[in-house]
Amino acid sequence: MENDWTLLPSSPKEIEETRQRCRRLVRRRAAMSAGVAAVPIPGMDVAADLRLFTMLIDDVNREFGLSADQIDRLQPKFRLIAYEAAISIGGMLVGKVITKELVLSLVRRSGVKLLARQATKIVPLAGQAAAAAIGFFAFRQIGYQHVDACAKVAQELLMARA
Repeated sequence: MENDWTLLPSSPKEIEETRQRCRRLVRRRAAMSAGVAAVPIPGMDVAADLRLFTMLIDDVNREFGLSADQIDRLQPKFRLIAYEAAISIGGMLVGKVITKELVLSLVRRSGVKLLARQATKIVPLAGQAAAAAIGFFAFRQIGYQHVDACAKVAQELLMARA
């Protein structure tokens, strides 16, 4: 099973490179989310955010070698370390099979931002711009938190390997 380590970034430098690459991905997806939020069709942005965020979490987990499938291929000792590290840092989406329900629960946590974004759509043009800005920053913040959680779990696994 030693070759299963090829799933993970194998050095602190690779972890940082993966982290930076994933943060760029978060910004691109946040910009896409903002673009959809600017469209004045109620509810369309929420559906798009759920889809974009689900894909983002899957992509970030995979980049760090922390998708559910990748973690399942680790030796039991390291699998336990990965899950314990994810729990200890609050990375509730690390190594999970991402479902719409799981993403919805995360979105509900930032419900105030979601409500504010919907409310701003009442005011034409300025409201659409505000909704897009709020959406971008909320999406980016949640995405960055997940990237950082994955980087910490990868670091824990790297230290356990040594």
